[in-house]
Amino acid sequence: ACPSCREIAEGRSIDVLEIDAASNTGVDNVREAIINTVGIRPARDRYKVFIIDEVHMLSTPAFNALLKTLEEPPPRVLFIMATTHAHKVPETILSRSQQFEFRTIAASKIAERLRLIADAEKIKVSDDALREVARAGEGSMRDAQSAFDQVISFSEGKIEAADVEAALGIAGSEMLSRVMRAVAEERPADALAVVEELSARGHELRNFCRDLLAHLRDLL
Repeated sequence: ACPSCREIAEGRSIDVLEIDAASNTGVDNVREAIINTVGIRPARDRYKVFIIDEVHMLSTPAFNALLKTLEEPPPRVLFIMATTHAHKVPETILSRSQQFEFRTIAASKIAERLRLIADAEKIKVSDDALREVARAGEGSMRDAQSAFDQVISFSEGKIEAADVEAALGIAGSEMLSRVMRAVAEERPADALAVVEELSARGHELRNFCRDLLAHLRDLL
C-alpha cells in the first residue's frame, strides 16, 4: 500500500477529514471544519476529501451554509456524505449529489463470517445460534458482530440458540413458527400464548413484531 493509503486507513491523513455530524450539528461547526478550510489545496494527494458522517443530523442553517460550497466546490475537493436517513437530507443537497445505496448483507453471509470468527477465537457455538445472531444483525455485519460479543459475554460453555435468544432478548425461529402456525390454523389462543410467554420473559414486543414481519416476508 502507498503512504497515502496507509495514512487514510490509520486516520492521520491531512487531506482526508472526517466530521461526525451527530456531534457537530451547528452552522459554526460546519463553517469551522469545512468552509474555512475548503479553499486550502491538498497537501499531497490529488484531492482534499471531506467525509461527513450522519449528515442528516446537521441543522437547517448548517445545511444552508454547506449548500453554497456544494454548488461551487473548489477544484480538487470531494465531499462524501454518509447517512442512514437519506429522506432527512434536504432536496437541495440531494439534487447536487450522486447517490449510492448500499444493500444489506444476506444473513447466510453474516453467519459464515461469524463462523470464521468463532473458529479463530476457539469459541464453541452451534450453527443455529450463529443463524440467530446473524438474523439479529438485520443485514449489518458490524451489528451482528456486536451482538455476537454480547452473547459470548453472557454465555458459558457451548453457545446454543437458546443462549442467543436470552442474551439478545429476541424471539427464536421456533416461537415465530408457532405464531405463524397459529395464524394459518386459525388458533388465536396459541398465538397469544406465545406473546404471554415472551412478555413474561421481559422481551421487547416491538422487536418481536419486527421479527415476525421479517419472518413472514421470508416465508413469502
